Amino acid sequence: MIIVQTPVRISFLGGGTDFEDFYAHFGGAVLSTAIDKYVYVIVKKRFDDMVYVNYSRKEIVEDIGQLKHDLVRECMRLTGVTEGVEITTLADIPAEGTGLGSSSSITVGLLHAFYTYRGELKTAETLAREACRIEIEVLGKPIGKQDQYIAAYGNIRLLGFNGHGIDVHSIELEPKTNRSLNDRLLLFYTGIARQADTILVEQKANIPETVEVLREMTKLAFDGKRALDEGGLDEFGEMLHQGWELKKHLANGITTPAIEEMYQVARRAGAVGGKITGAGGGGFLLLYCFPEKKEDVRRSLSCLRELPFNFERDGSKVIFDCRRGP
Repeated sequence: MIIVQTPVRISFLGGGTDFEDFYAHFGGAVLSTAIDKYVYVIVKKRFDDMVYVNYSRKEIVEDIGQLKHDLVRECMRLTGVTEGVEITTLADIPAEGTGLGSSSSITVGLLHAFYTYRGELKTAETLAREACRIEIEVLGKPIGKQDQYIAAYGNIRLLGFNGHGIDVHSIELEPKTNRSLNDRLLLFYTGIARQADTILVEQKANIPETVEVLREMTKLAFDGKRALDEGGLDEFGEMLHQGWELKKHLANGITTPAIEEMYQVARRAGAVGGKITGAGGGGFLLLYCFPEKKEDVRRSLSCLRELPFNFERDGSKVIFDCRRGP
């Protein structure tokens, strides 16, 4: 039996600049962090040659081509694990509609688990690159490449995107600065689950008209890294607000009247900045607050469920490995 734990993420700045249609010409950058909320993939050898897959439903098939779970199916094809296994996926958060990148975390986790099952050690770079290939090239999902990389690598990272590849830069904060930043961030579930594909399809189609906005968002990601490196946490909090204001120009549906009301309520209570995680339209609301204002902000959004979190240094990792075979 193999158990792989893969973190989900919070994207701070630059989300949307990781579409190849943009970054291949202008370069993009995303500042993001893994958090201590995870998806788990369990792979267990079976006595027979059947394939069992357990998630929100159960599938039992003789041939992986019959699987409806497209991520499991394509990860099995790529890694060569094709029969005689039972696969279970679990998550600390809802699997879809949260804006925390859980779909890409599942893809990275599946690849990691299947390769481990085969006795093959793969780098974070390989897991991220192959997850991008499956989601974007094979399945045609209208997404960028930040989620797969932060899930595979973990930690707080600046991801640079260009026509030659993807550069992964670790941001090593002093322990006190790391704790202070973590302590200033609040995460609330808006109660709105959304399908990101509609927003992302429009966002991708709008790239020719939003190039200047995307270039400013790229610059803001680099500025955010500089602020963190220099310990300018409150400046970083203000950048979250600037980034959110820019992001709303990328597509319809990124924000809604209900989301704007939540955000403005939080701002009036003392939040410096924030954003909706992921593509927008729902999911989680991230807020940066002065420590003395956190309780005021919490009270202002008491109708929402808070998700306490900490930064996660590690990316996808094997937490249990007991192989007999395969």
